[in-house]
Amino acid sequence: MILDVIQRLNSKKIILGSSSPRRRQILEQIGLQFEVLPSTFEETLPHERFESPLQYIRENARCKIDSVVSRAPDDASLVIGADTIVTIDGTILEKPRDEDHAVRMLSSLSGRWHEVITSVVLSTRSASSTSSRDLHQFEAHTRVKMASLPDEVIRAYVESGEPMDKAGGYGIQAMGGTLVECIDGDYYNVVGFPLNKFCAETRLLVDKGIIPL
Repeated sequence: MILDVIQRLNSKKIILGSSSPRRRQILEQIGLQFEVLPSTFEETLPHERFESPLQYIRENARCKIDSVVSRAPDDASLVIGADTIVTIDGTILEKPRDEDHAVRMLSSLSGRWHEVITSVVLSTRSASSTSSRDLHQFEAHTRVKMASLPDEVIRAYVESGEPMDKAGGYGIQAMGGTLVECIDGDYYNVVGFPLNKFCAETRLLVDKGIIPL
């Protein structure tokens, strides 16, 4: 969607507002050039304040990018922020607090379908004011079927340390991929960044002149 304009995009200042190495790698592999400015937002929004996981993640993603935009250079043409959650039966699973929490998470996913939602927020310079920015937000949804996991497999995976910095307590792109039976939707969304939808939405902003090239 953006491969034909990637070189012109790279002439602009682009900021990735995330410390996630997985998001950085996904964007680097398509040749996009950017600086990393991690969010400083403390992700402490109480889940019970929101009527649905979707409402929660949209607000969390906006708060995260706000903390980045407030520190980003004024000449940044595009600031990219994102947040990913796993949800099952209406319950939000973020990063596990400790190993016991990771075990409980994976046990709840064992043999069942769950949903991975990523909310992406793109911040662009406003056409009406040089001192303000516009936000463009969208979500991607992927259904994931976890295999039936014996307790000893769950314990071995948790003891590897891999689940501890990942929403839902697993990483599909590494050892956690051995736990996943199948998916319905964008694989990269499960990793943490919906690449195809990001490219499509960014291309719309380019075509509309919102990101002028």
